[in-house]
Amino acid sequence: MVMNNSLFDGSILEPCTAVPANHVLRPLELTDYRKGLMDCLSNLTLTGQVSEQMFAENFEEMQRAGCYFIIVVEDLEAAKIVASGTLLVEQKFLRGCGRVGHVEDIVVAKGQQGKRFGVTLVKQLLALANATGCYKTILDCDEDNVPFYEKCGMQRKSVQMALYAPDAAHK
Repeated sequence: MVMNNSLFDGSILEPCTAVPANHVLRPLELTDYRKGLMDCLSNLTLTGQVSEQMFAENFEEMQRAGCYFIIVVEDLEAAKIVASGTLLVEQKFLRGCGRVGHVEDIVVAKGQQGKRFGVTLVKQLLALANATGCYKTILDCDEDNVPFYEKCGMQRKSVQMALYAPDAAHK
């Protein structure tokens, strides 16, 4: 049972004046499935077949966990999600049981690039990581995206490694 329509309490977000007047930056809501969130995410990678029920169940699981912070930019006139980004807060035993923020899934819908939605999302997520007590925030990106994230204040560090499950291509 979903406790609230929002994934998390939006009052912890920094006030945002960087989006146009007919747009709003806010936490993910359960109703965003119908506002095209999956279409927006498909600009990033394969989304697979996600039904509204699957979306609701995943939303509830994320909400219950309390460590997922997905923010979106909604075009209020079109009632469409035009950008999205995720912060996952990982609890560690290292650094005195510190927390690490993981920025994931930064996406801006086609036709919406150039409006600084991506920079705004990343800066909001970095501020949110700080507000939730993360001692560092990390992300993985393609080499082509390094300059963008450097503009957001991040620095190149370490190397990413990956191992995909054998059937991951089908999901």
